[in-house]
Amino acid sequence: MTTTETSITVSRVIDASAKDIFDLLTLPRRHQEFDGSGFVRADEKSQRIQGVGDVFVMNMEGEHMGGEYRMYNHVTAYDENKMVGWKPAQEESKDEPGGWEWLYTLKAEDADHTEVSLTYDWSKVTDPKLLPIFPLVSADQLDESLNLLAAAVTNP
Repeated sequence: MTTTETSITVSRVIDASAKDIFDLLTLPRRHQEFDGSGFVRADEKSQRIQGVGDVFVMNMEGEHMGGEYRMYNHVTAYDENKMVGWKPAQEESKDEPGGWEWLYTLKAEDADHTEVSLTYDWSKVTDPKLLPIFPLVSADQLDESLNLLAAAVTNP
């Protein structure tokens, strides 16, 4: 685990190919299965992520937002079988992400084992109303996301 003032990164080796993990990460309808924060409820009929610039919508729930809400996730990183990341935007400003990013980096160790790193970075958050809530997701919750990802990739 690596932690700075504005980011947390956790890593683990998952017993699956980088391709299988990437295929799961790029399918928003399955994101609830590996959400260690407990906020993700379901995708809003989003298509598979195909590249930088794509936007997928997630239905969420959390006390920090007063219950149910939607996030518009703008894909910021895409390198097939190696990396995928996105910056969320709240519904009222759905075209302008708030400055935090989720980034999954995959490093194949061999055909059936991949080191997966998950980075939660809020270094570009500038809204003074949002800053006090960061980090909203803990390192333990990020670790749980990777544990759940490992389970989900073995149960297609």
